[in-house]
Amino acid sequence: MNTENITLGLRENWKQFTLLVIVNAFVGGMIGMERTIIPQFAELEFGVASKTAILSFITAFGITKAIANYYTGRLANRFGRKNLLLFGWLIAIPVPFMLMYAPSWNFVIFANVLLGVSQGFTWSSTVVMKIDLVGEKDRGLAMGLNEFAGYFAVGVVAFFTGLIANSYGITPYPFYIGIFISIAGFVMTMLWVKDTNVFVQKESATNNTVELKNVFLETTFKNKTLSSVTQAGLINNLNDGMIWGLLPIVLFALNFDNANIGVITAIYPTVWGVGQLFTGKMSDHYSKKAMLFWGMMLQGLAIFLIPFSSDFYVLATISAILGLGTALVYPTFLSTIAQATSPKQRAESIGTFRLWRDLGYAFGAVISGITADVFGVDYAIFLIGGLTIVSSLIIKFRMPEQIVFTKEERV
Repeated sequence: MNTENITLGLRENWKQFTLLVIVNAFVGGMIGMERTIIPQFAELEFGVASKTAILSFITAFGITKAIANYYTGRLANRFGRKNLLLFGWLIAIPVPFMLMYAPSWNFVIFANVLLGVSQGFTWSSTVVMKIDLVGEKDRGLAMGLNEFAGYFAVGVVAFFTGLIANSYGITPYPFYIGIFISIAGFVMTMLWVKDTNVFVQKESATNNTVELKNVFLETTFKNKTLSSVTQAGLINNLNDGMIWGLLPIVLFALNFDNANIGVITAIYPTVWGVGQLFTGKMSDHYSKKAMLFWGMMLQGLAIFLIPFSSDFYVLATISAILGLGTALVYPTFLSTIAQATSPKQRAESIGTFRLWRDLGYAFGAVISGITADVFGVDYAIFLIGGLTIVSSLIIKFRMPEQIVFTKEERV
């Protein structure tokens, strides 16, 4: 394939990059549709009271998204990024209809299985395509913009679904947003998104990063940089799974109404999203290791404060601090992995990272759900906060400052 007319860079490919940012905002919006209302949906519509059972929808979502992430990375070079993105949107379209007309809680869980598969294919594809387009110089900024779009949309849609639920009820009106998002995302991708494989070939011709012998094992265990990032990604989404499932329950027990619950739960992903506009660019210039350490530490400390708080403004502030900590790490995870891997293996390494990262949703839902049922919600929150602080210390003591290993350095 001819690569002579291909130029890597954010400015050079701004039209396609902007389109992918918009597409990823729609991807994030599909998660926001559930963020505020599903725990109450479980109790009010289906009489599900067990915390473990309520969080089962997050477990189903996390496992299927994780597996889809991995296979998106494995299949990206074979089938093309755009085709996988289209397939992800196709799977998303039935989800809001299934939630609106769900006859049982098990049907809701099945809808979340489909949503997880969809999110794995769509979000992973947009991540890899943006990295393909921009090249080495602006990776952090690219990931900041990507994750900003996705998680800002999570926050905005979470806020509006809470508002709609407060005025018109938990179902069906909040799910109408999901119908619009899924159809619009599919149409935009089909008509205007272009595949980026040719950009991979262009970068591969000059990139000197050593190739990994076994991408899965190196990313998971062996490579100190990649495995440190991977464990932190898993713990980050483990605590996000707990926040997603238990924070609305905590707020509900404090007698906040749906509108106030919507505000507090929306602040976290919104600060997370907007913050990445700045932290993504920071990761191109400052120590990635330091950003990852402080981001995980901030998250852990913020989570520890939740059980001591009952005031709306205090909880809103904690939600903001948690969002800031997550903003420091999220684009940095991806830009670090992109820097540490060769272009040909990047999609698979990112897919492996995102496999473990999104399994964190499942682990977080199961661990926090069981702990909450056996010992109480406060103990579940303390446990997850403690694990997050331990993760920050692994970054500090295991991850090296040097990220890229070239062929010459390995000789």
